[in-house]
Amino acid sequence: MGAKDKRLFIDLDVCASGECEECVVKCSYFYHPGNNGIVSVAEVATYYLVCRRCEEPHCVNACPVEALEEQEDKEKLLTRHNMRCVSCKSCSHACPYGTIYPELVPLLTHSCDFCLDRRAWLSDPLCIQSCPYGALSLKDADLKLNEHTFLVGDNLIVHSTHWDREKA
Repeated sequence: MGAKDKRLFIDLDVCASGECEECVVKCSYFYHPGNNGIVSVAEVATYYLVCRRCEEPHCVNACPVEALEEQEDKEKLLTRHNMRCVSCKSCSHACPYGTIYPELVPLLTHSCDFCLDRRAWLSDPLCIQSCPYGALSLKDADLKLNEHTFLVGDNLIVHSTHWDREKA
């Protein structure tokens, strides 16, 4: 199994444990100054597990400036168009579950490239090497998922004991 057959694994429980007050993970991607690569991964992973992907997206419908959009091709995950968002928080008020907080909706201005084009010559991406708490690793794409472990998109595996969609 080659490096491209692996997914980035992030353990959000480790990230939320409080051991690290601020993420110190480094990113090798040139366009991620100030560690925006792993910040975007954690942001998307957290939001993926929080959003309940309602049949009728009240948050999207409540936005007066059409700053929120459901991505039908990505399991109805929300995208926030930053240049439209006026921080009115209408989406938060409209969410029937109280799970939409504007600060949690992924900004998606910097997205991780998962080092896909560099894995052939990288032993481990810099983010994995530089995480002192072991929250990141590469896992086989065909991994049998344990409880509280979820596939997110094509390149990410997330572990979190937070809200579980099937038990809600």
